[in-house]
Amino acid sequence: MIKIYYPYNEFREDLKILTTKIDQEFDTIVPISRGGLSIGQMLGEFYNTRRVYAINTIGYEGIKKLDEVKVFHIPNLEGSNRVLIVDDIIDSGDTLVAVLDILKREYPEVIFFTASLFYKPTAKIEPTWWVKKPQGWIEFFWSEDLK
Repeated sequence: MIKIYYPYNEFREDLKILTTKIDQEFDTIVPISRGGLSIGQMLGEFYNTRRVYAINTIGYEGIKKLDEVKVFHIPNLEGSNRVLIVDDIIDSGDTLVAVLDILKREYPEVIFFTASLFYKPTAKIEPTWWVKKPQGWIEFFWSEDLK
């Protein structure tokens, strides 16, 4: 498996590209923890919203994909109308599908949009907006730089 380091400077530029693609209004951002947290924080600053609430998932153990995605710490979205869910990569799509299933069941009146930096066309779901297709296993700076 090819591993590709993804530095902060490239992340920042790709996030700028993502903001140019997002063409719908939303009032809440829900980053999927952990990969979406940096994205959620920066988009919260960019869009000047404090309505940024994380949701937790576990779908991998290192680089090994688990049999099922565990979703927990469901945010309280009362008062939200249009929610942007963000993650770093849509790989198989299992995590995003699991998060959407739970949030749509809990908040059927809310409109959900999705965004990611990376998207694999083989995933079972395509995010509303994405920036690029990965060319290997992405080693994100937030996972590598403090080692």
